[in-house]
Amino acid sequence: NSSDLSSSSFILASVPGLEAAHFWMAIPLCSMYIVAIAGNCAVLFIVKTEPSLHAPMYFFLCMLAAIDLALSTSTVPRVLSFYWFNTKEISFGACLLQMFLIHTLSAIESTVLLAMAVDRYVAICHPLRHAAILTNALTVKIGLAAMARGVLFFLPLPLLLLPLPFCSSRVLSHSFCLHQDVMNLACANTTPSVVYGLTAILLVMGLDALLICVSYALILRAVLQLASWKERLRAFSTCVAHIGVVLAFYVPLIGLSVVHRFGRGLAPLVRVAMGNVYILVPAVLNPIIYGVRTKQIQRRILSLIHIYKF
Repeated sequence: NSSDLSSSSFILASVPGLEAAHFWMAIPLCSMYIVAIAGNCAVLFIVKTEPSLHAPMYFFLCMLAAIDLALSTSTVPRVLSFYWFNTKEISFGACLLQMFLIHTLSAIESTVLLAMAVDRYVAICHPLRHAAILTNALTVKIGLAAMARGVLFFLPLPLLLLPLPFCSSRVLSHSFCLHQDVMNLACANTTPSVVYGLTAILLVMGLDALLICVSYALILRAVLQLASWKERLRAFSTCVAHIGVVLAFYVPLIGLSVVHRFGRGLAPLVRVAMGNVYILVPAVLNPIIYGVRTKQIQRRILSLIHIYKF
């Protein structure tokens, strides 16, 4: 049986046997969401108000913060509504919009992470030319290009799903909508959608990850050519925060992809948990990582705490 697309909806995934615990399961999610909102808003405010941070690396950090705010806000409130108010159904249109936002924002974040890797490469391998190469105007252009790239590559995903009929089984694997999850519920040939989705992932996230690895190989080669270990550690320490946010983004992404490709026999709790990790962990960790590694941000946070305390 196929459902009429104009009136179809999907059922968000719950954990069998733990429906009664949904209220308590939502509390850590809500807490992480609040931390993500507070942390990323703090990064945006600090970079805006601290002139010493008006540099390409921190403008890229602001882009990451804005992306994480948009990505978490496009999913977490709906998940909390499901857990707290048992609103299991999501309309077809809302599901496609959420799916488009998740994949597009993830692609933009991947592109920004690549731009940050190039920034680190130029700063370490060509320090005298860094200010001339990575200007503020170029940083803005890179941000706009990242947005255009994400939209152009992932706009076809919901469009390919629009004409498909969907079966009577409309239960998703996560508490939000992902392309592969929705596509698997279709009662028609999904080969074009499968091929395009895989191609888009490889040409965006896959290519970005490869180029980030190439950037760090060049950085490592340049660092090892320095005279002393002290100079090497000082140079490479400027990359630690970026490496942390790269891992915070790609490890959950790879984990979620593995769960989708090879985890059909896994418990529903694992799939739901991996989805929530993918959405929330980068948004929570990114401002913490840069807050710990950046002295200007630390000083600004401490001064704000001092002001509001007294």
